[in-house]
Amino acid sequence: MPNIGTVLREEISRLSRRESRSQVDATKKTTAQHRRDIAALKRQVAQLQRQVTQLSHKVLGAPPAVSSDPTAKRARFAAKGLRSQRNRLGLSQTDLGTLLGVSAQSIYNWESESAHPRDEQLAKLAALRGIGKREAGERLKQLVGMNGKNRRKT
Repeated sequence: MPNIGTVLREEISRLSRRESRSQVDATKKTTAQHRRDIAALKRQVAQLQRQVTQLSHKVLGAPPAVSSDPTAKRARFAAKGLRSQRNRLGLSQTDLGTLLGVSAQSIYNWESESAHPRDEQLAKLAALRGIGKREAGERLKQLVGMNGKNRRKT
């Protein structure tokens, strides 16, 4: 026959586990519901912030992006690409600077990655990507002719 103390202890343990499990389950359900509510509120706040931003741009007349065309991509810049493009066109840093309307020092700084061209200069660089040596030479002659400078040989 089992000891009454052991039976009583086991029964108390069983009842306390059952009671604590029922309370913990209720807490788990409540916590899960709170987390779902918080996630929904975060989504709602993010949506409202986007709406406020859009409306403030419309009402306050925020400055438009660099280009008026929203589908236009911003030109990327890589110093190595600029150097290879300059070599492909057979231009010195001075000549490329003349074509772009910047100094030779700016070209040097861009190629050595100590500076980065501005957006309007990036647009000019992107426009130069589609031309060849002859066209670059012709443009340079026109610019030098207009400025009255002698072109340095490369």
